[in-house]
Amino acid sequence: MADVKITTRKNGPFRVEAPEGSVTLVDADGTEYNLTGKTAFSLCRCGGSVNKPFCDGTHSKIGFQAAEAAVKAADSAAINPPGGSPAKG
Repeated sequence: MADVKITTRKNGPFRVEAPEGSVTLVDADGTEYNLTGKTAFSLCRCGGSVNKPFCDGTHSKIGFQAAEAAVKAADSAAINPPGGSPAKG
């Protein structure tokens, strides 16, 4: 079995690294993307790429904040709201 590594980049794409031919990427209509010659590629997480499903760097231009970072920020704000008392739950 080939080793496939998927890395979540902080506030960026999913980075996929795998031996050539070991990954198949298929769209919602069942059409397969040509990954010939690719041993690494990045998949968009922000939704802004014009080259979906691949990342084109748009996340850095639009200030994309990954869900895990957004949740931590929201949790922190709920616990320590600016100018107020902590939320009760």
